[in-house]
Amino acid sequence: MKVLVFAHRLELGGTQTNAIELAGAVRDRHGWEVVLFAEPGPAQALAEEKGLRLLPAPAAERHPSPRVARALRAVVAAERPDLIHAWDWPQCFDAYYGEHLLHGVPLLCTVMGMTTLGFIPRGLPTTYGTRALADQARRGRSGSVDLLEPPVDLQRNAAGVVDTARIRDQFGIDDSRRTVGVVSRLVEWLKLESLLRGIGAVDLLAKEIPVRLLVVGEGTARDRVAALAAEVNDRHGAEVIVLTGGLVDPRPAYEVADVMFGMGGSALRSMAFGKPLIVLGEQGFSRTLDRSSADWFLQHGWYGLGDGDTDPVQVAEQLRPLLLDAGLRADLGAFGRELVLEHYGLEAAARGLADLYTRVVVARRSRAGAAVEGARTAALLAERGLPAPMRQRVRTLVGRLRPAGGGYR
Repeated sequence: MKVLVFAHRLELGGTQTNAIELAGAVRDRHGWEVVLFAEPGPAQALAEEKGLRLLPAPAAERHPSPRVARALRAVVAAERPDLIHAWDWPQCFDAYYGEHLLHGVPLLCTVMGMTTLGFIPRGLPTTYGTRALADQARRGRSGSVDLLEPPVDLQRNAAGVVDTARIRDQFGIDDSRRTVGVVSRLVEWLKLESLLRGIGAVDLLAKEIPVRLLVVGEGTARDRVAALAAEVNDRHGAEVIVLTGGLVDPRPAYEVADVMFGMGGSALRSMAFGKPLIVLGEQGFSRTLDRSSADWFLQHGWYGLGDGDTDPVQVAEQLRPLLLDAGLRADLGAFGRELVLEHYGLEAAARGLADLYTRVVVARRSRAGAAVEGARTAALLAERGLPAPMRQRVRTLVGRLRPAGGGYR
């Protein structure tokens, strides 16, 4: 089998890492040819490390993108893949109308966000990253819905695997302070609120406990994060908040940390390194991973929505005992490592994904159903830019569209 993995721009982010690591694992386990199609970026260094062939995609300002679709048509015509695996909804739309609907190439869409996105064609085989989201999606979709949780390469991400000397020397990380780490894109969407709360919590605790926050990442919100970090450092007269920028290989940051903040794939990599973890979400959500919270995270994912209170005091109170109690850190770190070993290993995820690829390729497709769903999706995308009364009319018309034959069976 030949698979074309169609990913977003190769920024330093969890979804890009997941796409690349799973592509390499599926190829290595099954001997299939796997090719990567994506806009180049710093994460292509990981693709090169995995020996994946990268076919560059053009940049896109909106989706569906005619420019990307044309480039994809040329790639598919030259490579003739058996399947396109689109990572997240923009890439799904770029592939759906041309390669899937017109040219009949089987398409799998992976959604790693925290909503089910009702505008994705309902008959299209789709994966979601948490059990709760997959259960919710099955109630409203006619196509197959599978669980694809963020996997972790447990050999590559483990205590003692990487050397921390360089990161310690470059950023002044010594044993005079406990180190809290966070590896995240510095962007407004999904991430910024939790980053600011994490900085605020360390700011509060630095008055009584020697602590620093090591922030690894880059993105459009970097200036705002840097401004707050400078305020905190000036207030304490020390490097309490340390910004490293983006690291192609962030593993030394996980290794050097005593405690981690995280969400999604970064939370799981923190656990793989045996670090105690506070999961940060949006709207004030924060919760420590322990034996009382593990089942909730396994069901709902490594993220959450709070009650809207974004005061950092709650995070500070969750962080304080982890900084003060080495025994607690060791216990919760070992518990997290056991959990990720049991549920999130890359090899098991690659086996499941390969089985899913086979199912998608051999499934019978209803072209009429796919066309109806394409029209429905196009209408839903178009109505977002219309005045409110016209949006309601479009939604009424969309509600009358029913998939013919359910897409895939």
